[in-house]
Amino acid sequence: MAAAVKLAREDHTATGLLDLAVKSEDSAQSRRLLALAMIFEGRSREDAARQTGMDRQTLRDWVLRYNELGADGLVSRLAPGPATRSR
Repeated sequence: MAAAVKLAREDHTATGLLDLAVKSEDSAQSRRLLALAMIFEGRSREDAARQTGMDRQTLRDWVLRYNELGADGLVSRLAPGPATRSR
């Protein structure tokens, strides 16, 4: 089994991530921040993923995004492509 991807950023603590989760207007970002806070607190990745309604692979992807872009990288983005047409 491969080693878990490390949380490389040190700009927030578990408490700081929880504060951001509470203040976020994006519920998906809040859920992702909660999962990362659980990891910072020492909980297993499997438990953090399960508690926040995702699988471990998805959580791994969010850890990578957090390491690259910080908390702002956890905001839901619109899918690329043409805008929807209104009727």
